[in-house]
Amino acid sequence: MVKYIFVTGGVTSSLGKGIIAASLAKLMQARGLNVTIQKFDPYINVDPGTLNPYEHGECYVTDDGAETDLDLGHYERF
Repeated sequence: MVKYIFVTGGVTSSLGKGIIAASLAKLMQARGLNVTIQKFDPYINVDPGTLNPYEHGECYVTDDGAETDLDLGHYERF
């Protein structure tokens, strides 16, 4: 049976929504569950590298050089 868990929060960056989602996914994987994590973000077409890091936080650079949201870095490292 497929089950869904949604992590939601305010619009302010750096509240910890992404790290909570990544941590929950890792804990569920450790218990043998199959987990797929997805991030839905309103600025999907904006380059995070051009956003002010004081307002948004740092960006994560993938292996292919793309600048993405830091949450994707949390997902990759976990």
